[in-house]
Amino acid sequence: MEDIRVHVCRQKGRTNLAMRYVDPDTGKQVWRTSGTANHTKALKAAAVWEAELRDGRYQKRQRISWPDFRDRYDVDVLDGLKESTAENYSATLNVFERTVAPQKLADCTTTKLTAFVTLLRNQHLAPATVARHLRQLKVAFRWAHRQGLLVKLPEFDRIKQSKGARGRAVSGEEFDRMLASVPKVVGRAAAASWDFYLRGLDASGLRLAESLALRWDDAPGAIVLDYSGRHPMLRIPAEAEKGDTHRLLPLAPEAAELFATVPVDQRKGRVFKLIGKDGKACHGGRFVVGPIVTEIGEKAGVIVGTRTKLNEDGEPETVSKFASAHDLRRSFGFRWSRRIMPPSLMELMRHSSLATTMTYYVQSNAQATADELWNAVGSNPGSSDESQTAASQNGKRNPLRLQ
Repeated sequence: MEDIRVHVCRQKGRTNLAMRYVDPDTGKQVWRTSGTANHTKALKAAAVWEAELRDGRYQKRQRISWPDFRDRYDVDVLDGLKESTAENYSATLNVFERTVAPQKLADCTTTKLTAFVTLLRNQHLAPATVARHLRQLKVAFRWAHRQGLLVKLPEFDRIKQSKGARGRAVSGEEFDRMLASVPKVVGRAAAASWDFYLRGLDASGLRLAESLALRWDDAPGAIVLDYSGRHPMLRIPAEAEKGDTHRLLPLAPEAAELFATVPVDQRKGRVFKLIGKDGKACHGGRFVVGPIVTEIGEKAGVIVGTRTKLNEDGEPETVSKFASAHDLRRSFGFRWSRRIMPPSLMELMRHSSLATTMTYYVQSNAQATADELWNAVGSNPGSSDESQTAASQNGKRNPLRLQ
């Protein structure tokens, strides 16, 4: 921009003098009014504009429409991402489009973004959901800014989120109830496939999308059961894994035992060959399979928490949150958190940081450990230990007793 020169000139039929320069990138003339008919004042205005252009402080208003931006972002960015990731970004942009109704990309201002967050909160969406939408919008708008499509980035406020899990581990008794409810939800013809699927989720700790990518043989994006080594392993390519990293990870023994029940001649294609409610092969993705698992949890009456939603009158109400596929993963993580050390659990759960493992699984063991301690000593903690009894008789405080 250093070679830009702004000239003052008079345009026919205009009272005020005009300013113009030649855009070095396009070779086209750019015009702007000086706002005055006085030649000296117009020269000063031209000098200010020229300085702004050379310093990069002036940016012309971008005119790309919102639909055109969506088309470019789909082709240039989303088409190169994992399918599940691209779906998430498209879903966020769809929500923003429905809520804010931008006509041009330039409409995506801080004011619009603030209004968007307010509307989502008024719908009583979880803070984590609002934060996810904002993260994905930030990525999209930063890309548009780098491409020169968006002049000014809107400000993104940080959304405060609870660090606790939004569900809980499912107990053994509750899991049995879910298995018993399978035929009531999917029908008897499909029951065996869904029974095996729920047992597989519970035994493997796989995420929903990962479970649907699990195969006996190689295929693009597949997570493969690998029995070639000393122990069964999971071979996970980057495109099929949340952490976007190629991994070879151990398969939990109970999952290996479950999958070993499949006859050898049937170990082809997908591990979980689900049958739909219509009796035909279910080829739906996680947006089809996930709700069915939750429906099974609801039929079994397994409540893992609460959530807020708007009723028919538009008023917020608290409703029960029923067991989902991810709650079975939580059950897996909780069981193994009692058996192995945190670093090994982190690898088994495929977390990106030990802090995640500690937050969601290891710290939750405190209450379970306390239960074990009190169950071990019975209803009269001090009576089973003669030394503790003697210490109590000598006037020393018994550390096991409630004072």
